[in-house]
Amino acid sequence: MPKLKIDGQEIEVPLGTKVIEAAEQLGIMIPRFCYHPALGAVGACRVCAVKCEGPVKGIQMSCMIEARDGLVVSTTDEEAVDFRKQVIEWLMMNHPHDCPVCDEGGHCLLQDLTIAGGHGIRRYPGKKRTYRDQYLGGFVQHEMNRCIHCYRCWRYYQDFSGYRDLGAMQIAYRTYFGRFSDGPLESPFSGNLIDICPTGVYTDKPSRFTGRRWDFERGPSLCIHCSLGCQTVSSARYREVVRQEARFSEVVNGYFICDRGRYGFYYASHPERPRKAKIGKQEVPRGEAIEAAAEKLSRINQSAGPGAIRCVGSARSSLENQAMLKYLCQTQRWENPAYFEVASTERKVKKAVSRLDGRIAVSLREMEKADFLLVVGADPVQEAPMLALAMRQACRSGGTVVVMDPRPVFLPFEFVHLPVPPGDIDLYLSRVVKKAVGRKAAEALGAEALSFYDALPPEYPFDGPLKERLAGIEQKLRECHRPIIVCGTNIVRETTPALTADHALFLRAAKEWAGIFYLLPAANTFGASLLFSSGGPPEEIIEGVEKGTIRALVVVENDPFWLYPDQEGLKQALGKLDLLLILDYLPSRIAEQAHVFLPTSTLFETRSSFINQEGRIQFGEPVHAGGSPIAQVSAGNHPPRLYGAEIPGGEPEAAWKVLGELAEAMPVAGKKVFPPKSIEDLWRWMIQDHPSFAGLQPFDGPPEGFRLLPDHSKEKAFSPPPPPSPSRGEGPEGANSNSLELLLVDWTFGTEELSSYSGCLHQVEKNPVLLMHTQDATRLGLKHKDKVVVHFDRGPLEIELAVADNMASGVMVLPRHRQISWQKLKDISAKIPVERIRKK
Repeated sequence: MPKLKIDGQEIEVPLGTKVIEAAEQLGIMIPRFCYHPALGAVGACRVCAVKCEGPVKGIQMSCMIEARDGLVVSTTDEEAVDFRKQVIEWLMMNHPHDCPVCDEGGHCLLQDLTIAGGHGIRRYPGKKRTYRDQYLGGFVQHEMNRCIHCYRCWRYYQDFSGYRDLGAMQIAYRTYFGRFSDGPLESPFSGNLIDICPTGVYTDKPSRFTGRRWDFERGPSLCIHCSLGCQTVSSARYREVVRQEARFSEVVNGYFICDRGRYGFYYASHPERPRKAKIGKQEVPRGEAIEAAAEKLSRINQSAGPGAIRCVGSARSSLENQAMLKYLCQTQRWENPAYFEVASTERKVKKAVSRLDGRIAVSLREMEKADFLLVVGADPVQEAPMLALAMRQACRSGGTVVVMDPRPVFLPFEFVHLPVPPGDIDLYLSRVVKKAVGRKAAEALGAEALSFYDALPPEYPFDGPLKERLAGIEQKLRECHRPIIVCGTNIVRETTPALTADHALFLRAAKEWAGIFYLLPAANTFGASLLFSSGGPPEEIIEGVEKGTIRALVVVENDPFWLYPDQEGLKQALGKLDLLLILDYLPSRIAEQAHVFLPTSTLFETRSSFINQEGRIQFGEPVHAGGSPIAQVSAGNHPPRLYGAEIPGGEPEAAWKVLGELAEAMPVAGKKVFPPKSIEDLWRWMIQDHPSFAGLQPFDGPPEGFRLLPDHSKEKAFSPPPPPSPSRGEGPEGANSNSLELLLVDWTFGTEELSSYSGCLHQVEKNPVLLMHTQDATRLGLKHKDKVVVHFDRGPLEIELAVADNMASGVMVLPRHRQISWQKLKDISAKIPVERIRKK
């Protein structure tokens, strides 16, 4: 490794390290505009100039030269300092003096370096260069006159994220960064332009003019809009979260977040957010509502037994809330809570979590280093956008990406798409892995690996172009060194999660390194699965309510109406309950039906922890104290001149505290219950209750958190694979003409519950459509953009049809979109007879 000196300090760095990076390791921050750790160097701004001696001499750009043995660098040399000062003056020559009205003021890199460089007088007497600003959609405000031509936006948008609708146009000092014409940006990562721009060219439109950086209460937080757990920084002002930015994470999201995570936080200050406890429709003090609920639950407990009371938890709820719900169920001897809308989802999640261990689990950043990615039953952009961004970095480094999924998948890079129906995914997966490893390699791995190899299904008689495509994929997998399997848990069969784990272990044995990356339904699905054994699916609870064996339901931060397929059946069942107790912070449909409602706080208002899909527990701190936003209390005028210790609208507490108060109000066998009173006490109970938390220091550890994964290294490496069962009975190329399998899927915008409360995200929602293969549409007499009626069990659904060639035949794809009433099914894995699909 080369050794060099920077400002008299010697340092040894890996080969290929840039001088600007080496200086940073010494704590020396060389000025920069165009350089960014995620984007690398381009040498466009010239402000990182240093004076060099040794193998390289004179004024050099520190982002462009690599560290070498014997190199001596000075960042304080008079010539280098003067050079940087002149560069700042050149850049400011055409820059407008609009800092007082610029939203970037207070965290503007140009502002900082201009002051640091001593530039305070404008000597240029001519007219400034001016541009016309563009409309770039509802997220990003464009102010092109502030541009200093650092090229960060172009490099991020096109090179890093892979979208092409924004770039550099014209030439020299007239270079323009924007679109060919006005219009919303296509990328679901467009908000990162705001963070990455060193000036105020791209600023946050939804939070425009709400305050300066120093006006905000700021704190580290987490994104809970999918299972990835990206780290964020949240800003609040006047009791309202107003802005969310990416927080650097070495192991999860790197420097960026997606637009759903950036703008999905408005549920926290929604005008209709319930902030008062209620009994029926009447607002009451929280203590009174808790006493009423406890009295009713105790009466039902005594008269009908513990089995008459059931709980429903939430995978979007924090680990603390889930743990206190477990405590309540244990002390009252109730059944474990239900967490998933259908039993099949619960079983798939349980299998995925149980098979994940440190040998094969990979983080999002490790994904970027893979040289072969095999995606089975997942649509990254739609289900977990930051996964797609990580996959793009692997692709940019020469990696191969193969997607086995029935949907018309789009990714911002080149990939191989096999439109495989869900029932055939196991077959294709086994075929590719088996052929890539080969029997000779399996024999060399030992008897257990050979037994697993022989148990895989025999080669399926693929013919024609498909056989050639599979042969190419198998060859790429055979040659790779760092393969990763990405497995979804939404549309796949129940056998797929375990099978992908077996294949990952098999590849790891053959190649010495391989990984698996599961996509789970929600932010804390892992936590729910880790804490609880099966509590039974909602179908069983609803059936019990209809039969009268379940008389009370406690629902914690969950709206079953959002995901449960049979909405009418759910509504009828809830009407038969003696008590429906709801704890939530959303103005949800089920909250409207509550007999007793208790408001809870969001993660922005309380300490909370979540476990992401790789088993990594991360901790978030409260950003502000909560309460009704002043803008809502004052209707835009001066706040009411009332004085007191209470915060208006500050009644909501963390759900775990509310559940603790409920437990305390319900004696067991005449004895008072003493639940944990503080979050420290709760964590001590959690550590005693569950071995996975042993030795954990909550809220006191590295920013990247801790990975909580059991050690399975002493267990049997592989489980016998299940026999293949093609979904349509005619092999991978066939199609059943009597029915089409309905797949309910997620979209980037419009299907996730929390972000559906953000009005600014409604602007980028695509109109929901029913997707169908061209062949299926043709034989049904339908064509693209036809209005169709699909007759579900509980009524018809009218929707526009979209046909595609790059999807599997024999299936229909329908988003769980907030704009359509898709919850008219008795069975979420329904096959729809073709006679039920008609043109309107």
